[in-house]
Amino acid sequence: MTNETERTPDTGKVGAVLVLADGSVFHGNGLGKKGAASGEVVFNTSMTGYQEVFSDPSYCGQIVVMTCPHIGNVGVNALDDEAPGPHLSGLVVVRPSVGPSNWRSERDLDSWMRDHGIVGISGIDQRALTRRIRANGALPGMLVSPSEMADIDLLKEQTLGLDTMSGRDLVKEVTCKRPYRYGARDASDWIPPPEKVCGKAVVLDFGVKTSILDCLWSSGFDIDVVPATTPAGEILSRAPDLVVLSNGPGDPEPVSYAIDTAKNLLGKTPLFGICLGHQILALALGARTYKLKFGHHGGNHPVKYLEGGRVLVTAQNHGFSVDPESLPKGCKTTFTSLNDGTLEGFDAPDMNLRAVQFHPEAGPGPHDARFLFEDLKS
Repeated sequence: MTNETERTPDTGKVGAVLVLADGSVFHGNGLGKKGAASGEVVFNTSMTGYQEVFSDPSYCGQIVVMTCPHIGNVGVNALDDEAPGPHLSGLVVVRPSVGPSNWRSERDLDSWMRDHGIVGISGIDQRALTRRIRANGALPGMLVSPSEMADIDLLKEQTLGLDTMSGRDLVKEVTCKRPYRYGARDASDWIPPPEKVCGKAVVLDFGVKTSILDCLWSSGFDIDVVPATTPAGEILSRAPDLVVLSNGPGDPEPVSYAIDTAKNLLGKTPLFGICLGHQILALALGARTYKLKFGHHGGNHPVKYLEGGRVLVTAQNHGFSVDPESLPKGCKTTFTSLNDGTLEGFDAPDMNLRAVQFHPEAGPGPHDARFLFEDLKS
């Protein structure tokens, strides 16, 4: 049914409404800023680490549905941010906690959302919404709070005209404006300091998470972070021992300037790609990418490490994937998803290139794959 409407009991709170491009309507309670938001509606299956999810630049242009029913329990604190501010378009939760309890908490989720201008909705049937996305794929949607501002028929019409993720360059919205040298956060006591400096890493910032920079620092790299539009010549002039192509939002194909940069780096310096960086390196090699039905978003995705047959539980956040059949000769598949069989990593040994689709830094999620940062030193 394309006109299904889900309602929640009247709690006396400001109402909100979420309308999807398939015509479905979900009524709930307002959360965060009053106003309107639009974006691709995706679900995230992480059980913990909601603040890291909300501050991940890879969610630029998306309304995120958290499948875990209780969100906000431990509050919000500045040290858990993966970027200076959130980039997601909107937020959907079932039961937001109004009284966070944790010694690290500095404030509650609702006030944090208001201060950062994030429109949210709570109290909806999140299970029905998630099942709809699984069945129909990630859909554009519009979120309005309070719902009295919403003309449902008009919203249904407007959602049909919303841009999808395909063909959009969102990297320019999240990359840094100028180069900078990274030093690990003073309070990053959850990650060990390096025993010694092993070289310089230049990070091409497509929306890099702080956890990636922390893991590189812990592995012993001095770190320069440069904007996504930085040409290969300028990167090589920094004499890197490693170039990292970071995570980031959206479709990799429109990020043509980064693909050109990657082409000009191939074989000239060791390369490591994470998530969007993985896809851009594949495109630079002549491979193809495609849109997944509803993407991989969460901290509990199993992948098989083909070298030895180990299974790693990984954190993931991507809506596009690389076609492994399109990779050129000389590339070797290293990881595959145990959920849907999609490519999760490849190496090009002749070019000293390694790329993974998942997030080895986690943030949030398991640390099974953090050994990859140590391997970069060899």
